[in-house]
Amino acid sequence: MKSVIIGLCVLLFISSAQAGTFLDTFNDGELVNWKELVMFGVDAPGSWEIIDGQLQATSNAGGVTRLLTTGEEAWQDYDVEFDVKPLEKHGPGNIAIAARIKREWGAPWGVVCGISDLAGPAAEPIAKCFGGNLHDNAFLVYGQKPHPLLKLRKWATFKLTVHGKHLTFWINGKQVLDPIALEPLHGFPEFPTGKIGLGLANYTARFDNFKITGPDISNQGGLSVTPRKKLAVTWASLKHLKSSIE
Repeated sequence: MKSVIIGLCVLLFISSAQAGTFLDTFNDGELVNWKELVMFGVDAPGSWEIIDGQLQATSNAGGVTRLLTTGEEAWQDYDVEFDVKPLEKHGPGNIAIAARIKREWGAPWGVVCGISDLAGPAAEPIAKCFGGNLHDNAFLVYGQKPHPLLKLRKWATFKLTVHGKHLTFWINGKQVLDPIALEPLHGFPEFPTGKIGLGLANYTARFDNFKITGPDISNQGGLSVTPRKKLAVTWASLKHLKSSIE
């Protein structure tokens, strides 16, 4: 019996050691290895800047979502999550999380999930996941359903799990949409690998504690299986708590 328990512990240790974690708490004040991708190829007005150890983004581009992306096109299966706090809403908008962003056929393709009321002020807000050419208006909606907008000046946590051909969207630890199959319909790619992103349209918002975990991910950003990892996580939690109190 002891040998079985020891074997299981060793297996769990090996499995956890194989999975890496990338964390950006934006405490260093720099956006290294981040790149903007403005959907539809529109050079829309907006900004990305780090304020008080948090990423503040502003988009006044109407219905055009601005994405800030990072990672490698070879990344395959991963969980990506971040904290977001909308500060101001400038009109019908969107707050988004993106995955499997990769250049296909000369253009960036990917999958984007978010909470949106871009259909208009009278439209019911929805949670929606879609994929397609991020420079052209060619998309497939993989899933959507009514969902309240995020509350202004309140933190929320977005999470996207992408494993194989299945994608799941979470908010504050609750599954928002059922697992979605990324099937290659109408000539669209299967989105097998790609980068990760966060974004918004018609909002000013703060982002923090951006984390990616998966077997292809190397430990970066001071987050690894070491005491320093625990320190980074503790600091991120304290910073989040301080901002919520303020």
